[in-house]
Amino acid sequence: MDFLTDLWKFMKARRKWWLMPVIVVLLLLGILIVIGGGSAIAPFIYTLF
Repeated sequence: MDFLTDLWKFMKARRKWWLMPVIVVLLLLGILIVIGGGSAIAPFIYTLF
C-alpha cells in the first residue's frame, strides 16, 4: 500500500498526470489475467489476445 501512496505523491508533486491512464490499463490487464487464469471464462479471454 505504501507503493501506491508514494506513486500518488510522486504524480501529484511532479505533475505527471499522463501516467494515470498507463497505470490504470496495466492494472486492468493484470486483473484480467488473474481472473482468466483459473476460471471458466478463460477461453473467452484468451481469444481477445
